[in-house]
Amino acid sequence: MKGKTKAPAQAPQNESAQGLKLDKKTLITMGVLLLGIVVFAGALTQLVPRGEYQTDAVGNIIPDSYTRLEGAKLPLWKILASPVLIFTEGAATTGVAIILFIVLIGGTFLILDKSGVLKYILTAVVSKFKARKYILLSLVVFIFMLLAAVVGIMEESLTLVPLAVAISLALGWDSLVGIAMSLIAVAFGYSAALFNPFNVILVQELAGLPIFSGLWYRLIVFVLVYLVFIAFLIPYAKKIEKRPEKSIVYESDKAVREKYAGDADMALLEDKNLRKAAMTFVGCVLGVFAAVAVSFALQGRVPESLAGFIGYLPTIAMALLFTIGGLLAGRITGLRGKKLLAAFGQGVKAIAPAIPLLLLVICVTFVLSEGKIIHTILYWVYELMKGLTPAASLLVLFLFVMVLEFFIASGSAKAFLIMPIVLPLAQMVGLSGQNVVLAFMLSDGFCNIVYPTSSLMILAIGMVGISYGRYMKWFWKLFLAQMALSVAAMLVAAAIGYS
Repeated sequence: MKGKTKAPAQAPQNESAQGLKLDKKTLITMGVLLLGIVVFAGALTQLVPRGEYQTDAVGNIIPDSYTRLEGAKLPLWKILASPVLIFTEGAATTGVAIILFIVLIGGTFLILDKSGVLKYILTAVVSKFKARKYILLSLVVFIFMLLAAVVGIMEESLTLVPLAVAISLALGWDSLVGIAMSLIAVAFGYSAALFNPFNVILVQELAGLPIFSGLWYRLIVFVLVYLVFIAFLIPYAKKIEKRPEKSIVYESDKAVREKYAGDADMALLEDKNLRKAAMTFVGCVLGVFAAVAVSFALQGRVPESLAGFIGYLPTIAMALLFTIGGLLAGRITGLRGKKLLAAFGQGVKAIAPAIPLLLLVICVTFVLSEGKIIHTILYWVYELMKGLTPAASLLVLFLFVMVLEFFIASGSAKAFLIMPIVLPLAQMVGLSGQNVVLAFMLSDGFCNIVYPTSSLMILAIGMVGISYGRYMKWFWKLFLAQMALSVAAMLVAAAIGYS
């Protein structure tokens, strides 16, 4: 009856819930691999000559200013001590930010799992889209790609990977489809950028091009990348739906598949307490879109001192709103006080083993930077491109950025490093600035989900218990298809004089 106040029912809580649980075998394998890469980076500092370019007042490299550096190579003790020394450098800021990000993810997902909110969300999705699941898949992929292509989201997608994987399993697919519809979609959207501030607008500014210029061709590339992606993903999802045992991650998916089975308990949808909690959490996450809109609207319209904050506003909003939404949802379902904090702490403890892997990733960049060899490699590529045709120069630039991606994931960092050198050379060999922008954006993004030095990829597959080997066994065909499409797009752009 109306007018009567009824105490909220305690939502059924899963005492055995573990939230995110990183696979130990994956962690150990990735740890050994990353340690080997750190050693390889250290060896390069002993073999490659040290050198550097001069920079101007704003930090841009001055072309034709490369000089060899005299003196001893990077000391062995610095390589060995790099996991500690990274905290004395600027790279530590990024590392600490990512560590804080995954801590919040781990704690929040344990609360969502333990309170039953995650199960409620999955049941609601399954009941609504069971007959239109492939429309849902296509739409989610498109939205994630578009967000990356327009605003440049990347790290933010990590918070939604476990949820996407759980939805994928609930709909009868596997965890690889979940990763594809979230993280991989974002990475491909980042590569097929439209006016991403980090790998299109910034590069256009460095090249002296009008902002948003050349959009018509990038729109065509975006559509083609999306179609190739969907053409790969939907047939794969249908195959797994018919025969789940065909999935190469079938065994590792078993526990979660049983937990979030497609035949969900529809009685959950009648629980008003859970419904309120789920709507609160989803509402907070959707609030990130407001932050994305604000960030995009203010790009280039704020003082230089605020530009960095505005650029990272979507990431900050995702971390805060995701966590606040989870805590509020937990409280609504009855997890309060010490129980709420204990649940959050359990989630943090479950995901904490990933932190050493992130430190090793940062070590790679630190060792190369301290060894003063990155500019030498840039100089070699610059010399190589001088005698090539425009199309060949474009492909060399594309491949060079792909290689550089292995060591430097940040698109803006790579742009500031190589564009001052590449742009004058591009003019010398007859390449337009738009072609350079195209080559840069196509090579920056999808490599972030294939290299073992990608902290995002490591965390994503680790959270759902997929080994790097199995992930690559599934992903390599799609990777090569998108790479072939990228090469074709650049060759056509060079042939038609895209400018």
